Amino acid sequence: MITKDFLVGLSLTNSKDHIKRERYRDYVQSMLALGEGETVIDLGVSADDTTKRGLSKDDLELSEKKHIALLEEIGVVSTCLVTRKQSGLYTRAHLVRKKIDPDDFIEVRVAVLGNVDAGKSTLLGVLTYGILDDGRGQARQKLFRHKHEFESGRTSSVGNDILGFDISGNIVNKPDSHSGHLDWITICNDSTKVITFIDLAGHEKYLKTTIFGMTGHVPDYTMLMIGANAGIVGMTKEHLSLALCLNIPVFMVVTKIDMCPERVLSETMKNLDKLMKSPGVRKLTVVIKNLEDVVHAASHFSSGKVCPIFQVSNVVGTNLDLLSAFFNLIPLRRKFSLDSPAEFQIDDVYWVDGVGTVVSGTCMAGMISLNDTMLIGPNPYGEFIAIPIKSIHRKRMPVSKIRCGQTASFSIRKLNKKEVRKGMVLLSPKMVVFSSVQFDAEILILHHPTTIAENYQAMVHIGSIRQTATIVRMTKTVLRTGDRDMVTFKFIKNPEYLSVGSRMVFREGRTKAVGTVAKVYPYTPALPKQIRPKHMKCREGWHSKKEFNSNAGKDKEMNVN
Repeated sequence: MITKDFLVGLSLTNSKDHIKRERYRDYVQSMLALGEGETVIDLGVSADDTTKRGLSKDDLELSEKKHIALLEEIGVVSTCLVTRKQSGLYTRAHLVRKKIDPDDFIEVRVAVLGNVDAGKSTLLGVLTYGILDDGRGQARQKLFRHKHEFESGRTSSVGNDILGFDISGNIVNKPDSHSGHLDWITICNDSTKVITFIDLAGHEKYLKTTIFGMTGHVPDYTMLMIGANAGIVGMTKEHLSLALCLNIPVFMVVTKIDMCPERVLSETMKNLDKLMKSPGVRKLTVVIKNLEDVVHAASHFSSGKVCPIFQVSNVVGTNLDLLSAFFNLIPLRRKFSLDSPAEFQIDDVYWVDGVGTVVSGTCMAGMISLNDTMLIGPNPYGEFIAIPIKSIHRKRMPVSKIRCGQTASFSIRKLNKKEVRKGMVLLSPKMVVFSSVQFDAEILILHHPTTIAENYQAMVHIGSIRQTATIVRMTKTVLRTGDRDMVTFKFIKNPEYLSVGSRMVFREGRTKAVGTVAKVYPYTPALPKQIRPKHMKCREGWHSKKEFNSNAGKDKEMNVN
């Protein structure tokens, strides 16, 4: 048992304390295993009873020295985050990270949502490039990829940006002194932890792109941004409900506090608190004001019960250090099975000159290594094709393997770009694979103006799958807003690979529904139609097709007469 004063009386050299030293190392190793290489340990707090806390200042200093010395022997680095004082006793939070391979790093994905003009791209430009904005959107110009985005200042596609932290928690992003661009390979080489920002569109007309980013890119957390001067407007509630329906924890960032009057900011904060306590949300809001709040919020955030709120300014730089510290500390939320057969979800397809077809996506299970043979599919006939993995890249950096939970890209030399699409998967040959056109799902109708009946069609989002489906069977006669039912869907175009338990979003116009895949029906392609021979037989013998049809017409006339 690791008590609050466990390290105080521990000797680092006496052989009698050898077992106790090993016990403490095992405790830290188990905590690191849960966090996939990182954790936060509170010195001066009992491991099994957090109410027993606090040491004298001298005992805490002694415990810290022994803690760091013990971890150095097993290749683990511990960095002090914050010291707390309560009732004359002290505790100290330490960020503990394991030294990992140079081509590996911890990856946490954060989806960036919010209404148009909330400052999403501007904040990402400020965080990733380490600069302040000029108040006119200079920082966001570094992230835009399309001409119309530069002209309008509005994101229209799914963007990816990264923020790297070294083993001690320092930001490693350094733009090139000549080009001014970020080198992803350098960032990943220098980083122990990388935050991937999935920059999504805020305008309503790009909502289907935003939904695809939330379902297909598998984010760990959602950063919902609100302009302090505008408050909860436009797509803010829509984006919040989307994150909640997909069970993705949400934290909020209130921007533009430098230009917002105190009265307006206070009203915005009051409305946010009211929104997060409303039925269907029920989250405890915590306004982050110091580093101690950051450590506490990051430790409890993955549970999904707490909603931290940051108040920042991209022009003045207010509280940007607290937001960066939060990104440094938030743990991995997803739990994937490393021992399962490999499964990779494709969310984008490219053509690279000299390389060929390249697919990118997320490894959902198992491990994929160079020269492995994988099954890609399903194609329009529901088939899977065996292909070799010839190259693997993570964040533009070549690697020899990836494991579940990591994003990567592969070169697919055997197939043309037209033969691969978003929504396809790469699967291990060990799996019994089949495609599906029809599936059952338990759905909840969030909103519909009238009623939904059989043969109703809408766009279905399941992971990286985005396809129109028809309701072919329902338990109830009609469905209205707030109804739940087990519904059978049928894709109208291509068969897809589905897994039971996958979350889905069902949308068309003002209609919104969410659900879970409950049953999958294997797809059996129809047999190809037999080609009629050029010569066909009738009662008088063999004739050409034209003569056959003419004789058939005569026979019909004789029967009528």
